[in-house]
Amino acid sequence: MVQEFFNISLRDRNSFGIEARAAQLVEFDDTESLRDYLNTHPTGNRRTEVIGGGNNILFTRDFDGVLLHPVGRAFRITGETADAVTVHAEAGLPWDDFVRSCAGHGLWGAENLTAIPGTVGAAPVQNIGAYGAEAADIIESVETLDLHTLKQTVIAGCHCSFGYRDSIFKGVLKGRVVITGVNFRLSRHPRPNLGYGALAQETAALGDPTLEHISEAVRRIRSSKLPDPATLGNAGSFFKNPLVARATAEALQRDYPDMPSYATDSPDLIKIPAGWLIEKAGWKGTTRNRAGVYEHQALILVNRGGATGADIIALAEAVIADVRAKFGIEISPEVNIW
Repeated sequence: MVQEFFNISLRDRNSFGIEARAAQLVEFDDTESLRDYLNTHPTGNRRTEVIGGGNNILFTRDFDGVLLHPVGRAFRITGETADAVTVHAEAGLPWDDFVRSCAGHGLWGAENLTAIPGTVGAAPVQNIGAYGAEAADIIESVETLDLHTLKQTVIAGCHCSFGYRDSIFKGVLKGRVVITGVNFRLSRHPRPNLGYGALAQETAALGDPTLEHISEAVRRIRSSKLPDPATLGNAGSFFKNPLVARATAEALQRDYPDMPSYATDSPDLIKIPAGWLIEKAGWKGTTRNRAGVYEHQALILVNRGGATGADIIALAEAVIADVRAKFGIEISPEVNIW
């Protein structure tokens, strides 16, 4: 089924709570319905994008194009072997509902990604991650519909060019395909991922490292650091954690011995927390024109009520400039700016 909306407000469809309007929004609940709709209602040269939960978007103006919004929420186990369980989830399923369903079926692999806002369809685009885990770790394949050819394609996870908060869907396939479903590879065998120190401690306080305890530990940690978009508009982590040359990181640590840093898959690159850089640059808890840096986590920009997309951008640009001036490091937005 497909529903069309014209000149629709997006204020309640983006977690920043920014007022903007879309010329057209199309909700669809399955791939066939969307394909049939696009076959009879071609978008032509109009800009066409996909919006899920609106949790990683900052609107800076009205959207003069077509927004496609998946609403299908099916979750089903599609196969099982001695080593793995495959699960299919439709793109409109809220990510945290997916994680809860995995835990409810005793399936390991998604628990560290508890309480991340957004939808299943958005997870591969951003390659969402937290507490030592990424969506790429469990994605077996991604189901898509090509907006130009209306051809359905299943892309294996190994061909999705997953990287740190990156994927093929932010690259060559950006604006070209709609993700309609994702297939995951999970396990019934316990495999706690407790390499993140705070997670290990919080889980231990709850008891044994069960699925339920790890999920609850993640939920508690996130709620202590992250504001609820229902009460304070935000899109979670606004900035990516920068990857810098090892020599740069070592030089900075001589000047700032308390600077945290993390190894990456490359021996030549070190990850430095953007939140630490922003806080050291003096921005934590500040507010400009109703846009602010969250007082409990400097990685997050917030709408304190009435901020526009331009206000958020102006604040972000000021933060980026100060971090560059103080540390010689360029941080960049994780959020999609429209």
